[in-house]
Amino acid sequence: MEEWTEQIKNSVNTLERLKTLVNVTKEEEEAITTLKTRWGTTPYFASLMDKDDPECPIRRQVVPSLKEKVNKFGIDNYLIWKENRATEEVRPDSIARQYHDRIAFTVTEICANYCRHCFRKELVVDQELSLRMDVDEGLKWISDHEEIRDVLVTGGDPFLLSDEKIEYLIKKLREIPHLEMVRFGTRTPIVLPQRITEGLKKVLSPYHKVPIWINTQCNHPKEITEKTAKAVFDLLSCGVNVGNQAVLLKGINDNSEIFRELHQKLLSVRIRPYYVFYCEPAPGIDHFRTPVEKGAELIRDSIRGHTTGLAQPMYVIATNIGKIPLMPDYYIMGKDDKEYTLKNYKGETVKWPNIPE
Repeated sequence: MEEWTEQIKNSVNTLERLKTLVNVTKEEEEAITTLKTRWGTTPYFASLMDKDDPECPIRRQVVPSLKEKVNKFGIDNYLIWKENRATEEVRPDSIARQYHDRIAFTVTEICANYCRHCFRKELVVDQELSLRMDVDEGLKWISDHEEIRDVLVTGGDPFLLSDEKIEYLIKKLREIPHLEMVRFGTRTPIVLPQRITEGLKKVLSPYHKVPIWINTQCNHPKEITEKTAKAVFDLLSCGVNVGNQAVLLKGINDNSEIFRELHQKLLSVRIRPYYVFYCEPAPGIDHFRTPVEKGAELIRDSIRGHTTGLAQPMYVIATNIGKIPLMPDYYIMGKDDKEYTLKNYKGETVKWPNIPE
């Protein structure tokens, strides 16, 4: 058995296993024993948790909380709304759509880490929603829709499929003549770096005119280890680019210093910051959400001008009509017919000519 499958086999998903790693609080124990929810993570990721601090940023992403019972702002049947599953267009359960030319292809509901803030919580974590993950049905739908040029393979976590199933997916997608890009959304480089095996690298490596891109999710600098660095390097050596899609989480990464450290550290292990998502209004995750403006403020105060521009992600809200950028213009202080007044990150201003169209 490979190391990554041993990790999955020995998932930290019971109170007894958790107690061998951390000092479980009464609130955590009550949440685990009373909430009807799927939870758990790999022994590797669990080993990064602080033993004595229930506010540990990794621990909060892993261990259920009684706060999940509060749902003041979450939208009921959120995934149906978000993924446009109640529209007139007939699609397989595996196909989620917000755009004309690209879709999300959901191939599994299994994860290595069941994130407490998951926007697919109804499907993946709480399992209140049941969808039919028929891969061949989804492939046929994609093949029949010539407007689709870009497919995001997602889940759950598609890298928990076997090498053979991943190879089958890639092969079949690349046989579709109108596809130009295949993307995978996976947290394995962060929560299960052991998954980047020689076998998987062989599947991902061959040169092809339809490239493979990977986006992972890392939300706190504590999640980045040497094992992650090696896994990402191995992916890059296969010709696969790796980006990051962080989620803005209250008490985890909404602090200016932590936010900057996260994005600098991502670059240090060759992961390109791509998106920061506002925490979506899925049910039961109110306690993770900040004011909407917070992400743009963090980029202004922590990234832009304070470190390399390579570290700057785009801040967006993901909605049923697509991703909406939330990057207000803090830098144009004013203009007249003659010139603009621009401000930098230090508060210094400069005049710039106003060029008419």
